[in-house]
Amino acid sequence: RSMLMEKERQEIVDYGKKMSSAGLSKGTSGNISAYDPVCGYMAISPSGLDYFETAAEDIVILDLNGNLIEGSRKPSSEHALHATIYKLHPDARGVVHAHSTYCTTFACLKQPIEAVHYLLAGAQTSCVPCADYATYGTEALAEKVSEATGEGLAMLLANHGMVAYGPSLSKAFNVAENVEWVAEIQWRTMCVGKPAVLSKEEIDVVIESFKTYGQVEEGATGKGGY
Repeated sequence: RSMLMEKERQEIVDYGKKMSSAGLSKGTSGNISAYDPVCGYMAISPSGLDYFETAAEDIVILDLNGNLIEGSRKPSSEHALHATIYKLHPDARGVVHAHSTYCTTFACLKQPIEAVHYLLAGAQTSCVPCADYATYGTEALAEKVSEATGEGLAMLLANHGMVAYGPSLSKAFNVAENVEWVAEIQWRTMCVGKPAVLSKEEIDVVIESFKTYGQVEEGATGKGGY
């Protein structure tokens, strides 16, 4: 029988495995979603299921108010966090939430990720902010995220992890990987001394340059991998 959002379900399965393989999340931590503005539904990974044992039919379909539309599994406990991102950023089509090591380190310091390297421009910002702490999986956490949201495509969650989003799931995943790498460089430079942080103006130049970087197809936004 046909399932709602079949393409998105398969993408979530594929990127779940990638997230695990890339070391962005340990065990069953972290979760991924995709949003279809036409039907207004969100496909999201199930709660506590190993990424390598998750099939397309295990993916859960919800509306942005958390109502179950299709699926037999319990959805990720963070579904309110994902829904909040789609409500705040109408252009977002994919969200990746991870407990990646270096982003989580700074989230536990309640310290933003700064432009210690120009690749932070991939997140469309010169600074990834940190939202205040609230218990995981709660509406309170979703509220903290909406209070801290900025122009960029990523955010830290205090004492918890990170969240990245984008115009596609592949872009959201790319942002998550980029921000985690910059967080690692920030940590390493801080171990040695005081990192030299690039200015907003310098990062804006890179953001502009990235729009035409790589194989930009006609009509594409140029927001692919860097």
